[in-house]
Parts: sequence; structure tokens; C-alpha cells
Amino acid sequence: MTRQTKENNQWFLTGMVLSMTCWGFSWASGKYLSLYGSPITISFFRFALTFISLFLILLFLKEPLKISRKGFLYLFIASGFISLYTFLFFKGLSVGKAGAGGVLVTVLNPIIAYAVILLMERRKPTRNEAIGLFIGLVAGAILLKLVTEASSIFNAGNIYFLLASLSWALLSLFTSKSSRFGAPLAFSFWMYGISMVSLFLFTGIDATLTTVSKADFTFWGNLFFSATITTSMATTFYFIATSKIGAGKASSFIFMVPFSAALGSWIFLNEVPEVHTIAGGLLGIVAVYIINKKN
Repeated sequence: MTRQTKENNQWFLTGMVLSMTCWGFSWASGKYLSLYGSPITISFFRFALTFISLFLILLFLKEPLKISRKGFLYLFIASGFISLYTFLFFKGLSVGKAGAGGVLVTVLNPIIAYAVILLMERRKPTRNEAIGLFIGLVAGAILLKLVTEASSIFNAGNIYFLLASLSWALLSLFTSKSSRFGAPLAFSFWMYGISMVSLFLFTGIDATLTTVSKADFTFWGNLFFSATITTSMATTFYFIATSKIGAGKASSFIFMVPFSAALGSWIFLNEVPEVHTIAGGLLGIVAVYIINKKN
């Protein structure tokens, strides 16, 4: 490996650490945003700024905006799921804790997604997959406090976070096909655009103007961080890094997200992580590792 290659890899690895930290910190940022309006209205603002920032990124990268007509069905379905996920994200944050929700959703996302794929493909899991899914089920029960209190699934936003994980898993099935119809970033650009228009029809002009009237530096700062820094720039860098350092190495950095979500909520919201959140989060990471480990 040449010196230049080593320096490039080091740069990408550093960028990945920053990107995953941004993903985790977005939960604390989302908590602040949830205070300024309804989940649908805040979701609209997030998609609108994401749409604009992605357009600028696509122009800078000189990526084509066109996607195949065959991808339109996937595009509209993905837009529906990303809208549902973001609504549940802000709804859960409006009644629950950002740190606990961040750990719960980011840990359960890959586990639920893998289980959905197995069901869709109608195949039995391998030994590692079965062990990983079982551990993931236990991790989810601990994170939701079902072990000590069965009704806790309905407490403090847990039901919204759980549904958000399910909607993200279903979303992944459609976005994973995006490269068939054009550049993945272009697919994301139009997906957020459709979601932006759809949510505006639901929230209306009055709710939008009311949120703008209440908006201050905290609102715009967190919206910029959540939509531009996290959704557009960090996610775009993740796609680029995947092609440079390999999907396996890039995806391993996602293990940082639950910890950065808990850390960000601790720093900015004074939410001290509870024992069940730490234990369930660690167990969930073990489950994801085992699922992805080759037999």
C-alpha cells in the first residue's frame, strides 16, 4: 500500500467517525426540533432543507438527476416509508428520551431489516443468523424493559420508536434497489422531494407559518444540522466511503451510532443512560455482529 493510499484511507476513516457521530447526535438535535411543532410539520421542514442541500451536492458531484421510469413505483413507496419513519422519529422524541430512542432504533434497525429479508426470501436462517436474531430479540426486550414490565412497550415513546424501526426496515428493501434505476443520490433526492410535497399537503400553510413564527436560532441551527450535516452530507460521505474503503469496513462504523446517540443526549440533554439501555445496546451490537459474521 502506497503512502498516498494510506493517507486517503485515513481521511475516509476519520470522515466515517465524524459521520457516525453526526448520525448519533441527530437524536438530541431532533429532540430540540420536536418542541417547535407537530411531528408532521417538523418532518416537512427537515425534508425541505434536505431536498435543497442534496440538490446542491448533486450539482457539485455532477451526478445525473434522472432515474428510470421503472423505478417510479419504488420511489413512491420509499417516499411513503421515509415519511412514516421521520414522523415516528419526531413523535417518539416528543414524548420519549432521545438517548434511549437513539439506542433502541439504531440497534433494532439492522436486526428487524434482516428478519424482514428472511421472511421475504422465504428461507431459513443459518446458524449464525438464528443465534444473532435470538440475541437481537433479547436485546430488544431489554431495551423496551419488557423483561421487568410488559406494558412498558407503550411507555415514553417506545411504541413509536419500535414502529420507526419496522418502517426503516421496510424502507431499506426499496432503497436497496435504487441503484438499478439511476444514481443512488438521485433516488434519494427525488424521494425526499416527494416526501416534502406530501407532508406539506398534510401539515398545511397555517401550521408551517406558525412554526416559522416560533423559530429561533436554536430551531434553525438544529434543523441545519439534522437535515444538511446529518442527512445530506454525512450520509453522502458514507456512500462515497463505502466505494473507497469497502462496504464491510464502512458498515462496521454503524456500531458507533448507538453510543454517539446516548453520548449526545447525555451532553446536550442531560439524559443519563439507564442500565437497561446500555445492556440492551451492547447485546444488540453483538447480535448484529453475529448475524453478519460468515459461518
